[in-house]
Amino acid sequence: MAATAEQKYAFNKLQKRIRRETGKAIEQFGMIEAGDKIMVCLSGGKDSYTLLDTLLYLQRVAPIQFELVAVNLDQKQPGFPEHVLPEYLKDLGVAYEIVEEDTYSIVKDKIPEGKTTCSLCSRLRRGILYKTAKRLGATKIALGHHRDDMIETLFLNMFHGGKLKSMPPKLVSDNGEHVVIRPLAFCREKDIARYADAMAFPIIPCNLCGSQENLQRKHIKQMLNDWDKRFPGRIESLFTAMQNVTPSHLADASLFDFKAVEATGVADENGDTAFDAPPFTETKKGPQSDPVNTIKITQIA
Repeated sequence: MAATAEQKYAFNKLQKRIRRETGKAIEQFGMIEAGDKIMVCLSGGKDSYTLLDTLLYLQRVAPIQFELVAVNLDQKQPGFPEHVLPEYLKDLGVAYEIVEEDTYSIVKDKIPEGKTTCSLCSRLRRGILYKTAKRLGATKIALGHHRDDMIETLFLNMFHGGKLKSMPPKLVSDNGEHVVIRPLAFCREKDIARYADAMAFPIIPCNLCGSQENLQRKHIKQMLNDWDKRFPGRIESLFTAMQNVTPSHLADASLFDFKAVEATGVADENGDTAFDAPPFTETKKGPQSDPVNTIKITQIA
């Protein structure tokens, strides 16, 4: 069934938004430089498909030259459709490599029945991908995490880890050898889901190993989805707050030298305002309006 003019318009608007926000993140955090060879980690899920598709577009229109190589790790889960990604990538004409490592058997041997396997599986997968990046000579490793992943991780760390910490858009890997980037950092999960559905990406389910989704992350996601429905604009405000940190107004002495604080007699707009009412404003949004976005939009194109 052919798409209507209204459907085509909605898709074009969605595609432009994802491309614009990806370009904005790349530019703002200096994710891609001329001559980079970027290893795009492709899991077969909606996020990594959208990441690869968007980077291929930006590769065509960007004023700099960079390489892309898609890498999938076949972890030998029973029922994994190993033909799907090679066929898709061949048709796409992109350089790719399928890395085969039986981490499934290792995880099943080490983790008791009924326990979540995601933590060990992630560590094993990360090590293999780091080795692959080194072998391929990749200068950057691109992951498909999006804005919602970053916000969920912030709350997971606060609620269960006692840390004010999230997923960064760009950071050196924990082994110190690679630069990891998340170009979809400004993209909303619901936009990515709509885009993946419209593009009919051949999605591979992530539960082939039989493991249940991390329950703590699931609860955080439910909380944020509830907030998004009941308090329009709150999620956007949360993400803006992650980019607008004032160390002097927190309590980490390693980030701010509280011992050196002295009265100077000079007014400072960043000084303590304990006796003032909090300068909060209510964000209102109609059912058809776009979410609040206080960040200036730029493109690398």
